Amino acid sequence: MSKVPKIIPISDLRQDAGGIIKRVSNSRDPLFITQRGRAAAVMVSMKEYEHTQHELEILRLLARGERDIEAGVGFDLEAVLAEADALLAEQQ
Repeated sequence: MSKVPKIIPISDLRQDAGGIIKRVSNSRDPLFITQRGRAAAVMVSMKEYEHTQHELEILRLLARGERDIEAGVGFDLEAVLAEADALLAEQQ
């Protein structure tokens, strides 16, 4: 069962911005802000925002990799593994 989204009108945000930001910061859930009865914005904690951006970057890289594979662009697996081994050896 999915969670019921947290929704507040913008007037509540104006009245208690500090308290609302504290609640959002301590939660993993987004907070939907409405204006005149319609969704106007979504507020998430900085930690959740950074996590989402990291996941999006991974998805972008995967999509780019798939496009490269389809286009026949890429590197030989043996060369990649050799380079990875060299990088790991440098770190030790």
